[in-house]
Amino acid sequence: MNRHRIAVLAGDGIGKEVIPAGIDVLKAAASRGDFALEFTSFPWGCDFYLKNGRMMDADAVEQLTKFDAIYLGAIGDPKVPDHISAGELLLPLRRRLVQYVNLRPVRLLPGIASPLAGRTTADIDIVCVRENSEGEYCGVGGRVHVGTPDELAEQTGIFTRRGIERIARYAFTLAASRPRKLLASATKSNALVHSMMLWDEVVGGVAREFPQVDYKKYYVDAIAARLVTHPQTLDTILCSNLFGDILTDIGSAISGSLGIAPSGNINPERTAPSMFEPIHGSAPDIAGKGIANPVGAIWAGALMLDHLGERAAHDRIVAAIGRVFADGKMKTPDLGGSSTTRDVGAAIAQAVMEESRQPA
Repeated sequence: MNRHRIAVLAGDGIGKEVIPAGIDVLKAAASRGDFALEFTSFPWGCDFYLKNGRMMDADAVEQLTKFDAIYLGAIGDPKVPDHISAGELLLPLRRRLVQYVNLRPVRLLPGIASPLAGRTTADIDIVCVRENSEGEYCGVGGRVHVGTPDELAEQTGIFTRRGIERIARYAFTLAASRPRKLLASATKSNALVHSMMLWDEVVGGVAREFPQVDYKKYYVDAIAARLVTHPQTLDTILCSNLFGDILTDIGSAISGSLGIAPSGNINPERTAPSMFEPIHGSAPDIAGKGIANPVGAIWAGALMLDHLGERAAHDRIVAAIGRVFADGKMKTPDLGGSSTTRDVGAAIAQAVMEESRQPA
């Protein structure tokens, strides 16, 4: 029996509510599979910062490298500036653990209505491959003459041939494995004539290695519009760090709610653990009310199992989510219902158990 060691960082806000629901579903999947999960929780996040003056232990990276994967809830609190909460935990972990792929499925699930009129589950089934280690979020820059009329801020985006090539190759390999074999690269080389020209050149070079993939490049604003007007024409989207952050929020919105969207911060070479999280953030306005949608966290947990080699368990969880929503009885307020976080999580865990009892 395979045994997977999981580091749990519930973090802040609704992370502390959705991660327990996710763990219950993961345990249900493991109980009917041929693998075991061992969870170890860490208290890192904004509460930890307010007590200790740092977002996580000084040797946090070394501690985390002992695990097979990381399960993260959310990071952020109004009492802690965003550049500290993200800049001293989330972004450093992605870089130090070489999680250069951010993988974000964008799907309209059964039983959920898209705000786009007339769209069905067949119209919205996309995966976004976002470069996760450099680009616009690399952290290079600074401010001078602070507080004076001459104050100046510089934020530098760093794009390397190696970084673009490895994310492009990952995206094309993924696109080639999907039925439609389509890849759209998000660029802005008409305005960003250095960084995005390099992006286009390198992506175009990798494209020649995958003749079976229908490759097109779009300006990022055109892809944003296409997500709204013609989402059925998109399948795999390859994008830089900033562009991917924005496009996937649009994607989750057209899928019904930010609360259902998962993500994986992937180290493809597996030299360090990958990290899986919902994309919704800590949502301090609803934290503690028990109404947060746990599906983003549950689906992120399913992505984690897939990464760990438990594809059948991933499929069971995603199918269970679809059956619970298709039934129409369980919906959190973000989807127009009144169900609680706990209710939805329990219903999905039960659906996982029931599905796994069905004959193969």
